[in-house]
Amino acid sequence: MAELTTVARPYAKAAFQLAQGEGKLAEWSGMLALAAQVIANTEFAAYVARPTLSAKDQADALLAVVADQLNEQGQNFIRQLAGNKRLAALPAISGLFDELRAQAEGAVDVAVTAAFAMSDEQQAAMARVLTEKLSRQVKLTTAVDASLIGGAVIHAGDLVIDASVRGKLGKLRATLNT
Repeated sequence: MAELTTVARPYAKAAFQLAQGEGKLAEWSGMLALAAQVIANTEFAAYVARPTLSAKDQADALLAVVADQLNEQGQNFIRQLAGNKRLAALPAISGLFDELRAQAEGAVDVAVTAAFAMSDEQQAAMARVLTEKLSRQVKLTTAVDASLIGGAVIHAGDLVIDASVRGKLGKLRATLNT
């Protein structure tokens, strides 16, 4: 996974710089997500990964599916990826592009996993607090994991805040065992 991210990073940055320069971040995000979704399909990925297909044939196969939803630069981007044998990196490129976009727009995706379902008021309060703490606009998604016993685990990019009872018990166990 780390290797694929390393391969994808320069392509994501290049696409981001192009899209940002043209003011088309949302358009490029959609184009990359669509192409990534198609290439992530196992049957399609197996088809384009055949060694008998040339880079042009691989690009043509993908473009046959998505070309009507990609602008000319998006189509050229796909051809460039195919020419460099990097079509498999499209899902990682799309993810990295979206991270760069969120960063540029001053936003961050925050995933909150709580022991119990959060009410709308609790979610709004959590979003307000995290917006202040992170100094960025927060896009909050929630999930429930009863094994946390109580509290919540918050994932915001690379930041992880474990305020769960399970996490605190784990820290206590580690302290007592040392």
